Amino acid sequence: MSAEQLAEASDYFVVAAVLLYVFAMVAFATELAFGRFRPGKKADGADAKRHAVRQPVAAGVAVAGSAGAVDAGAPSDTAFPALPGGATVAGEAEGQDGQSPGAARAGMVALVLAWVGWVANLGAIATRGLAVERWPWGNMYEFVVAICFAAVTAFLGTQLRHNVRFLGAFVMVTAALGLGLAVKVFYTAAGPVVPALNSYWIAIHVTAAIIASGLLTMAGVAGILYLLRGDGMSRLPAREDLERVAHRAIVFAFPLWTFAVIAGALWADRAWGRYWGWDPKEVWSFITWVAYAAYLHARVTAGWRGRAATIVQLVAFACLLFNLIGVNIFISGLHSYADV
Repeated sequence: MSAEQLAEASDYFVVAAVLLYVFAMVAFATELAFGRFRPGKKADGADAKRHAVRQPVAAGVAVAGSAGAVDAGAPSDTAFPALPGGATVAGEAEGQDGQSPGAARAGMVALVLAWVGWVANLGAIATRGLAVERWPWGNMYEFVVAICFAAVTAFLGTQLRHNVRFLGAFVMVTAALGLGLAVKVFYTAAGPVVPALNSYWIAIHVTAAIIASGLLTMAGVAGILYLLRGDGMSRLPAREDLERVAHRAIVFAFPLWTFAVIAGALWADRAWGRYWGWDPKEVWSFITWVAYAAYLHARVTAGWRGRAATIVQLVAFACLLFNLIGVNIFISGLHSYADV
C-alpha cells in the first residue's frame, strides 16, 4: 500500500474506533443500569459466605449481614472481591444481589466491542506510523489518538485481572470523545515533522508520557465517579472500590511520568543544548508531577483517604489535562505541536 492509502486507512480506523467505543459505552451503560436486582433485596447468604472463604474481602467494605461497616475511607490493597455475576461484596452490602442474564450478556457484548474498538484504535496508530515512516505521535492529533488507546488499554488490562466493568461506560465515552476531538479539532494530515521531533527520543520520552497519561485518565474517571456517587444506595460501585482503582493506576503511572520528565530533559539537552529552559510544557509537566507526588505523599504520610485524597487526585488530573491539551492550544512554546 502507498503512503496515501495507509494514511486513509488510518483515518477509517479512527472512525471505526469511535463508533465501536460508542456502542461499547451503550452496552456497558445497559449493564450498569439494569445489571443488578432492585435495591433492598438481600444477597444469598450462603453464596456470599462461600465466596468470602475463597477470596479475601477488602478492608473498608461492609459485607451483608455483618454487625457493622468498617470506615469506607480506608481501602486496602487486597484483590477486588467479586461475587457470581460480576457483583462486588460492596454492592451486596447495599442490597444489590447479582445480575440478570440479560445484563450479563450486555456486559460481555460491551467487552467484545471494547476489544474490537481497541484493535481498530491500534490499527489507526500502526497504519499512521507506516504512512509517515516515523513514530506516530509527532503532532497533537496523533498524540490524542495514542492517549485514548492507552486509556482503553489500561481499562481492558485491569479488567483481565479484576472486575472493573463498572468503569467501562465512562472510559469508553472518554475515549470516544477524545478521538472525536482529535478528528474534528486536532486533525493533521500525515506528513513529516520538524527536525527536533525526528529523533529516537520520541520513542522513549513520548511513549512513557502516553502510557502514564492513559493510566492517569482511568484514575481520573474513577475519581470523578467517586465524587458523583451518593452516600446511599447506588448503581455505581462502592467508593472504596473506586478509590482503590484510582490509587493503583496512579501508583503504576507515577514512575512512568517521572521517567518521561527525566527523558524529556535529556532530549532537550540533545536538541536545544540545555536540560531545562522553563518552557511552558516543561513547567506544566513538573507541576503535574508535583501534584501527583502530593497525592501519594498525603496518602502515605498523612493517611489521607476518601474525599480529601480524591480531590487532590482530581486537581492533579486537571493539571495533566491542561498540560496535555491546554498548553499546546493556548500557550506558545518549543513544545507546541504543529497545525493546532
